[in-house]
Amino acid sequence: MQDVASLAREIIAREGGFVNDPDDPGGATNHGVTVGTLRRLGIDLTGDGAVDVADVRALSQADAEAIFLRDYFERPGIDRLPEPLRPSVFDMYVNAGANAVKILQRLLRQMGHDVVVDGVIGPQTEAAAQAAAGAAPRHLVDAYGIARRNYYFRLGDLRPASRKYARTRRGGKGGWIRRAEEFISPRYHLSMSEFQERVAKWG
Repeated sequence: MQDVASLAREIIAREGGFVNDPDDPGGATNHGVTVGTLRRLGIDLTGDGAVDVADVRALSQADAEAIFLRDYFERPGIDRLPEPLRPSVFDMYVNAGANAVKILQRLLRQMGHDVVVDGVIGPQTEAAAQAAAGAAPRHLVDAYGIARRNYYFRLGDLRPASRKYARTRRGGKGGWIRRAEEFISPRYHLSMSEFQERVAKWG
């Protein structure tokens, strides 16, 4: 498996540079780090006593990597999950916070494991994930990736402004869907016709 720093750099590459999209509930973002994250962590990069868009602009890739490793991998306990599952959950945690863990917990419940869906990786979730991975590691990774993809589709169903992240202007797979499928075996990728059928109701 890749080292976690390499995974963090891949996430930064997927996230891209500075964006301040009014349709993004996270607000201004740079290298995948939102202004809300900087405020929560109290990171005032400009030293002006306020954490705002200027601090997001000032964020370097090295800053983002350090934040991801400390606050999105180590603190949530992703290092306690089965190795094959870590890259996808880590990537999703950067993208969706504790929802990344809730997706896993719901999946484990569907697989028959008794876990609470609370977004926290505790002993119960860790043991269930290890048991599921021990039985079928590749199946668990694919199932999690598919659950991620379904999560993005549901966001599009519920929030029209978010659909542009799941579907391009030309009707193809948007960044969210391509991102989820990076962690899914090719045989489970949606064909273009399957994708278009799934989003047809969006108009």
